[in-house]
Amino acid sequence: MLQVWALDGIREITPGDDLVGVILDALTEPLHDGDIVVVTSKIVSKAEGRIIRADDREDAITRETVRLVASRTSPTGHVTRIVENPLGIVSAAAGVDASNTPEGTVLLLPVDPDASARRLAEGLRAVARVGVLITDTLGRAWREGQTDHAIGAGGIHVFEDLRGTTDAEGRPLVVTLPCVADEIAAATDLVKGKASRRPVAIVRGRGDLVGELDLPGARSIVRDPARDMFRQGADEAYAEGFAAGRAARD
Repeated sequence: MLQVWALDGIREITPGDDLVGVILDALTEPLHDGDIVVVTSKIVSKAEGRIIRADDREDAITRETVRLVASRTSPTGHVTRIVENPLGIVSAAAGVDASNTPEGTVLLLPVDPDASARRLAEGLRAVARVGVLITDTLGRAWREGQTDHAIGAGGIHVFEDLRGTTDAEGRPLVVTLPCVADEIAAATDLVKGKASRRPVAIVRGRGDLVGELDLPGARSIVRDPARDMFRQGADEAYAEGFAAGRAARD
């Protein structure tokens, strides 16, 4: 049976806070071997001091941008940028976040969420052999709305490789590779919420996914550019192709 619940009583996090201690203090029952601790990236960013002034947000987006994927300007003049950030994640505004932050500030994503997750897992393993996921809210191409995804992982298998097995009818599975880290991240978003100040959740019942601390992290979820069939927004790809055609003609 799968159980998912959020922790209450986690205080406002400030730079330098010990998140392992904060999480352990908020537990109302002991962690079990095989539990998965899922932590919203915001509190990791706060603890790691990834806080900047809100009026620096656009500059921060630019600094955190490795590659512009698409940009749109609304009728009111607001510019939305979909970009690839240094973590390889493609998202709006490079993950620079203005929600659930102290007044007048915005948050950058952790510098290395996989390393942050491994440190948390290592600290929490003083009491139980757990895995840790760090999550962030992202949109999805071709679908409205957002859901949480795993951006950091420590001591947990991020994929469940079913290739080489068979389905219920005995047919071989060739490409089936569920991203269980993202599935767990989305499930915990149902109990953490966005405005309830419950940034940590526990998942119990998938201890088979918990493993060594040196397992590949969430960075392995990001598709290799060589296999990325959608590197640009439609308007950007058209403009680039049009410009190339004109240059070749001239």
